[in-house]
Amino acid sequence: VQLQASGGGLVQPGGSLRLSCAASGIIFRSNGMGWYRQAPGSKRELVAFVTSGGSASYSDSVKGRFTISRDNGQNTVSLQMNSLKLEDTAVYYCNARPPGVIGTGGYWGQGTQVTVSS
Repeated sequence: VQLQASGGGLVQPGGSLRLSCAASGIIFRSNGMGWYRQAPGSKRELVAFVTSGGSASYSDSVKGRFTISRDNGQNTVSLQMNSLKLEDTAVYYCNARPPGVIGTGGYWGQGTQVTVSS
């Protein structure tokens, strides 16, 4: 199983970034897909999640600014991040959650750094 995350970088406050995660080795359409992030000294937190059926949910801290989407034909999940804030700085991880797996189980990508700084 491979989850290859990309799209991180340095952006100014108020800017936008789009993260992508390409999955292989799994039946992508059957997996829930999530984006987590971890800032230095903090626990990993769930940012956004999309079920196998396409229902999306978000943490309160990003609701209205971030949008998660999936493309079952391309086996990719994306996270569009707008109106970025300093506190969005973190390593962002892609997670694939197979049917029956809950919490932070499943498969993980290698992470991509997002830095919001002026």
